[in-house]
Amino acid sequence: MVLEEISTSLIMWFSCALIPCLLIDAVAVLPAPQNLSVQSTNMKHVLTWSPVVVPEEIIHYSVEYQGEYESLYMSHIWIPSSWCSPTAGPECDITDDITATVPYNLRVRAVLGSQTSAWSTLKQPFNQNSTILTPPGMEVTQDGFHLVIKLEDLGPQFEYFVAYWRKESGAEEHVKMVMNGGVPVHLETMEPGSAYCVKAQTFVKAIGRHSAFSQAECVKVQDAQTWHFLTHHLVECGASPTCVTWGETLPLALALFAFVGFTLILVVVPLSVWKMGRLLRHACCPVVVLPDTLKITSSPQKLISCRREEVEVCAMAGLSSKELLGVFI
Repeated sequence: MVLEEISTSLIMWFSCALIPCLLIDAVAVLPAPQNLSVQSTNMKHVLTWSPVVVPEEIIHYSVEYQGEYESLYMSHIWIPSSWCSPTAGPECDITDDITATVPYNLRVRAVLGSQTSAWSTLKQPFNQNSTILTPPGMEVTQDGFHLVIKLEDLGPQFEYFVAYWRKESGAEEHVKMVMNGGVPVHLETMEPGSAYCVKAQTFVKAIGRHSAFSQAECVKVQDAQTWHFLTHHLVECGASPTCVTWGETLPLALALFAFVGFTLILVVVPLSVWKMGRLLRHACCPVVVLPDTLKITSSPQKLISCRREEVEVCAMAGLSSKELLGVFI
């Protein structure tokens, strides 16, 4: 009886001692990401999940995938995603990882320093043939009598079917395949005065699916009389030297303004430089005018020679006796 009580006490003591440790370990375990899903539109695939929140910490994530080949022939190995091992946000673009139209398993786990959570796996394998295909954007224009379309470029996997028809009852609908988007494509030569409508859809050969058609867009070409007037007017203007169209007037005006501006530059710039030079020369070396008394009106050499002749004449002239007597008196 005593031994039984002692054993019971020891069991209770060990239980009380271990339970807090287990609770602490449970709290320390990093939670796994939840709510995995794939959003796929026009062959762009993005895996998303609910973020793991740890106060004052930045959580990173690792993403791995497993295709049919890895599952059947490579012992179920998992391959890290090309762009998301690791990644900081709760999403991963897996478009480059999905290379075949087969089921893919996807999984993600949280990483915090040396801690990692358990893996969370997508509930249902993802297959790219489930992608949502949307109608392409398009721009319908006319170039003279030519019907032209430019389609949105959705990538190299996409081809386009373009349907066009004359807008009238009983008109036949024509379909043309366009291999690439982003470039103008000529559809048909239109008849004057008629309206034409166009719509388009995408087709992805890899999955054998196409999108719905886009909303039809219509354009109307000018009628024959208006077109004849315009072409006749242009021909006359081309033959007559006195006829100037609006398209010719603008270039002529621009050329005239450019010529006038260039001429002004050629005239104004040299004059400005010359005037500035004169101002600087006057400021640094001002002109000083001598008084009239200091001006030399004759040659200095001539003045010296004249003074010399006067001295010699005075030295050679003699005085008479009467002059000498007059001097003393």
